[in-house]
This record gives sequence, structure tokens and C-alpha cells, in this order.
Amino acid sequence: QVQLVESGGGLVQAGGSLRLSCAASGSIFSINAMAWYRQAPGKQRELVAAITSGGSTNYGDSVKGRFTISRDNAKNTVYLQMNSLKPEDTAVYYCNAEGLEYSGSYYYHWGQGTQVTVSS
Repeated sequence: QVQLVESGGGLVQAGGSLRLSCAASGSIFSINAMAWYRQAPGKQRELVAAITSGGSTNYGDSVKGRFTISRDNAKNTVYLQMNSLKPEDTAVYYCNAEGLEYSGSYYYHWGQGTQVTVSS
């Protein structure tokens, strides 16, 4: 079993910053990619940013230049630094990870989500 626990969400004014963290634990043999998605009320879940084990990154168009994804492989943790936040960034942010368990099974897991609210 693999568990993902997010932290760092909250309420911030427009133009402010927040840093999200997501720690993976459990029977982890390897983590290939980790990512952040978000879902606003009435909207589909969308990719915010993703990072591979080698450090290659990919960002959603709406956050390029404002958000930065990074990971600490030794801690099985992924971070999302969010700067210049806008009210439209308000959403529940979900962490995602995929890889292999020690059993050899492939996993693709989601965290429970953390609320980010940006006030105007």
C-alpha cells in the first residue's frame, strides 16, 4: 500500500504565495512521476504540474511562470511553490504518484486533497 499526504493549503490574498507538500509512504520501491492536479467547483480536474524521477517538469498553461514543482527523492516528497496567486487558482489541489511497490505491483495513487483559496 502507498499513501500520499498533502499539506500546506490555506487562504491567501491575491498576489501572495503558498507552498504545498506531498509525502509518499508505504511499500514504495520506486516513484516514477509525481504531479499536482487541481479541481475547482463545477470544473474538471486539471494538471497543474508534473515531475519525473529525473527532474523533467511539465506545467499547465495557466500556471507557467508562477508555479514551480520540485521533489526530494530521498524523502519521497513533491513540492509545489505557488507565487503570484490569483483568485482563479482557488481549488482543491491533489497530489498524484505512480511507480512500483516492493511486490512488483504498479501503483497510481491520489492524495486526499488540500484546499487553496485565493481572495481578491
